[in-house]
Amino acid sequence: MSTIIIIGSGITGVTTAYAMAARGYTVTVFDRERYPAMDTSFANGGQLSASNSEVWNNPSNIFKGLRWMLRKDAPLLLNPSPSFHKYTWLAEFIGQIRHYRRHTIETTRLAIAARQHLFEIADREGIAFDLERRGILHIYSNKAEFDEAYRVNELLRAGGLDRHPVTPAEMRVIEPALQGEHYGGFFTPSDATGDIHKFTRGLAAACERKGVRFVFGAQVGDIRADLEGVLVRWQEGPLRNELRAKKAVICAGIGSRRIASMLGDRVNIYPVKGYSITVNLADEVSQKAAPRVSLLDEAAKIVTSRLGQDRFRVAGTAELNGENRDIRADRIKPLVRWVEQLFPGVCTAQVVPWAGLRPMTPSMMPKVGRGKKPNIFYNTGHGHLGWTLSAVTAEMVADAITTDQGGTPARLVRGFSCR
Repeated sequence: MSTIIIIGSGITGVTTAYAMAARGYTVTVFDRERYPAMDTSFANGGQLSASNSEVWNNPSNIFKGLRWMLRKDAPLLLNPSPSFHKYTWLAEFIGQIRHYRRHTIETTRLAIAARQHLFEIADREGIAFDLERRGILHIYSNKAEFDEAYRVNELLRAGGLDRHPVTPAEMRVIEPALQGEHYGGFFTPSDATGDIHKFTRGLAAACERKGVRFVFGAQVGDIRADLEGVLVRWQEGPLRNELRAKKAVICAGIGSRRIASMLGDRVNIYPVKGYSITVNLADEVSQKAAPRVSLLDEAAKIVTSRLGQDRFRVAGTAELNGENRDIRADRIKPLVRWVEQLFPGVCTAQVVPWAGLRPMTPSMMPKVGRGKKPNIFYNTGHGHLGWTLSAVTAEMVADAITTDQGGTPARLVRGFSCR
């Protein structure tokens, strides 16, 4: 039986561990936190959203970012302070504009396949994670935004997504709690939402039942690969340990860049900070006033998810400010204000803020597949779609490893291969 090391126990690491265990591998997962899903997989927007598959590499986002640079509450915020990594990453991001159409269509196809994988896993393992399969409603405040959405919709439909325009009257039927004036919307009935933290913790427990070993509180200090296999050295409290395995998969989020450099690989991931608030719906009035259908407000770049009866998740913003996890009040206030304006019946007296760092490549396409060394693989760099894409990229990297060892690969997503 082959042994596999996985570094990272967020959503991509745990789904990869599950996929490898299902294929009969002996799996050990390392993470620097004390529990799984304690970093970027802790409190994201909650959307399993093929409808949000448009990559950000288009000129309009560049112009918006420049226009918003001096606004502290802007949806996209760039810290202009000098940073070689930040500005070289941005240069590559701009260089990827020419692939905007192809990458958007590819991401859409991946997202559609991933949703089905995730639903099947949850059913098979009995994971409860506040799943809501009510679709996602994109809302637009003016004609210019709505017309732009039509253009994007053609790409999403080319990727196989059923997403259609709706009138303001139809929007209120889809989500009766929605208030305010809107020009129109687009609705994707097949999209869903859920609690990423609950799902990842539940799947980690399922992995343990399959024999997966988790090593928490482990700071990986060294990783080497040679013809003998892979050697990982880590610090666990005062103790230094090491483990050798046949292969390793790097699923370490923003930490993947540092680990890849130890192995001679360049994995250009930048931490793009996002914020969320979880509104505790402590009374019946708030529970009725909060929406059940997931929303995406294009103007504010805000997404929502209803997590059970008594929680309402609101998330958004993109901040390029390095490896900074500070929760800034001036970035949280717009999220609270948005709730109060669109859903005035919701009490915002109990709001839990959070910030996480999205691991984003310049192309906004995840790094999935082999590194320079034949026994090193990657499943990382999913950006804002880690929750959405994780179940299928785990299958892709597991297929690559299985095929590499002469096994029979599982069914791959049509039209895709590991990069």
